[in-house]
Amino acid sequence: VQLVESGGGLVQAGGSLRLSCAASTRTSSSYTMGWFRQAPGKEREFVAALTWNSQGKYYADSVKDRFSLSADNAKSTIYLQMNSLKPEDTAVYYCAGGVVSRLVVAIARTYDSWGQGTQVTVSS
Repeated sequence: VQLVESGGGLVQAGGSLRLSCAASTRTSSSYTMGWFRQAPGKEREFVAALTWNSQGKYYADSVKDRFSLSADNAKSTIYLQMNSLKPEDTAVYYCAGGVVSRLVVAIARTYDSWGQGTQVTVSS
């Protein structure tokens, strides 16, 4: 499965962006798609994930009140709506996909497909 992200850019603090991630093939109901981010000099960290079978949604504590996931099953696409952006949200955002248990959705190595990344920059 190939994943293609779009929607990154430059925004002022307090602003909003929406990221999209489209899968190249129709994903099964057991598939999980998520977002990770990596800032310069830091490790890749979990942001959010969605499991197709239950439409369960999972968020990192740092974003759960500001970011929200949605999905278009017909397009095998997920969206990450990011509101109230902060400078510390600046990072390259990566879409990830795989058959992943809900217990480990926050662990990057459990995903086997990755997008190329899209830059999000939040200015103060």
